[in-house]
Amino acid sequence: MVGHARYPGAGATAVLLPAVTRYPSFDEVYSSPSRFIYVEWSFHEPYSGVYDFEGQADIEHFLTITKQENMSVLIRPGPFISAERDLGGHPYWLLKEKPSLHLRTNDPNYTKYIKRWFSVLMPKIVPFLYGNGGNIIMVQIENEYGHNDLGSCDREYMLWLRDLFLHYVGEQAQLYTTDECDLSYLKCGQIPNVYSTTDFAAIVNVTECFDNLRQVQKKGPLVNSEFYDGWVAFWDNPRPVRKSKDIIKVLKNFLAANVSFNFFMFHGGTNFGFTSGANSVGTTLETSGYKPQLTSYDFSAPLDEAGDPTEKFHAIKQTLKKANFSTTSTPKIAPKGNYGTVNMLPVVSLFDNVARRFKPVLNNVPLCFEDMDINHGLVLYETNLPPIGGLTKLPLVIKSLGDRAIIFLNNVKLGIMSRSNNNTTMEISVIGSNQKLSILVENQGRINDKRFLEDRKGILSNVTLGKHILGPWVMTGYPLNETSWLETQNIQPNVKPPAFYKGVFVITQDNKHPKPLDTFLDTSGWSKGVAFINGINIGRYWPAVGPQMTLYVPAPYLVLGLNTIVMVELEGASEDFTVKLVDKHRLDW
Repeated sequence: MVGHARYPGAGATAVLLPAVTRYPSFDEVYSSPSRFIYVEWSFHEPYSGVYDFEGQADIEHFLTITKQENMSVLIRPGPFISAERDLGGHPYWLLKEKPSLHLRTNDPNYTKYIKRWFSVLMPKIVPFLYGNGGNIIMVQIENEYGHNDLGSCDREYMLWLRDLFLHYVGEQAQLYTTDECDLSYLKCGQIPNVYSTTDFAAIVNVTECFDNLRQVQKKGPLVNSEFYDGWVAFWDNPRPVRKSKDIIKVLKNFLAANVSFNFFMFHGGTNFGFTSGANSVGTTLETSGYKPQLTSYDFSAPLDEAGDPTEKFHAIKQTLKKANFSTTSTPKIAPKGNYGTVNMLPVVSLFDNVARRFKPVLNNVPLCFEDMDINHGLVLYETNLPPIGGLTKLPLVIKSLGDRAIIFLNNVKLGIMSRSNNNTTMEISVIGSNQKLSILVENQGRINDKRFLEDRKGILSNVTLGKHILGPWVMTGYPLNETSWLETQNIQPNVKPPAFYKGVFVITQDNKHPKPLDTFLDTSGWSKGVAFINGINIGRYWPAVGPQMTLYVPAPYLVLGLNTIVMVELEGASEDFTVKLVDKHRLDW
């Protein structure tokens, strides 16, 4: 029923029944599992002109495995993939280019980088195209281009992109586009001589969606290339519910009408590290209703984040069996490790010079992360306030903030400003002189949902205190890309957040489980931060708002013997300074 493999640049395990293409035949696709994968530009070109295709980034090895498993592949090379990933898969360094370029347009300052990237990527993919003897049957151009914030359809960009794909793909696989089922989106995203498909969830009017698709794709199979069986979840919001009965109802409709479809997602995943992005609503960047996404991408998918079958899986499988579709065996629920309580000891404050691994930058006005060449993590902005006579309350204002700031006066926390809450003003009490203002800004993930995509981070405007424009600024970056330097640091019991905490635990070998098992890091009682297991960033945690309370820890991240946990806690450690490694996921309050 489903072929399962992991490639970090992907994002979905999928079932396709049947694929729309002349390569291969209907019977070949009908009888074999399929895999829908993304190629995440930022994963492979983290810095301009620096490429990574080793280890987890070895896309050729991944495609070889899919072929060995007799899986057909639909591939989305982008350059924009969305996928609820940071900046929609674009590398952050595009935002620091001068002059500023415009993403997803025919801007030559943008397209030159796409052309360079494809000259590196596509030769690795071409041997795997079906017409070349490989298993890639379909290649998607861009993603949901019809729904963007450009105000108009850049036809030159889409035609240029089509021709670039044709240069590499030719007739060796089917090129296609995907757009939401709104007619205006489908018309904008449609490209001449490229197959059009749509995507939607079970909660829409299916007949209307396919009627709209028929207006732009007159002939050929009707295709839902992303049939949503779940939905993306956000911090400080309940996880969306997509009921199995609704999915099964539409699935039966598809089967009866011989519609081609692809489950999205079939296997839920994880946005490890800082790869999760954000959505936006609203009409301007400043008031966009910024909504950062969870670390987990469980998606309430048929196979959950750890790859275990769910009730939804069994319902879908039963429906397919009744329709005489061949299905594979049901995956077994893998055992999980309950490794107990871990004591976390404070090591060093972020204000400590030892923790300042990034050379400070001095500037009269605040600089954004990108202009400082910092991708993720934190930036600490520091300045001395002007002399103010007597105790005075004044409004502190950061007009444009990306995304969340903790405000300190003389290293004492005063409060929080948040783009999500549209809160960029607070009143502070100031007296005398020699007052140091510190603003610790967190990048919570760049927007990826097509609106306001050029989403820079940090302080993006002047900071004012009453009538005073503050500055100059000393800015220190905390990219949080490695924690090995903490090994040489001693415990400092009086340290308070924001700070680094460290703990160790031991996994012993036994006859029943000779290797480490998947487990979940329970961060209940802590406030907000980032967690590392054996130096690997397993993602952001935020139990203070939820709904996600645990972080998934795959078994390959663990070792027999001594293991290390590092937490960068921004606001408040748990009362007993402990975390737990448990055998149950907790994604809801």
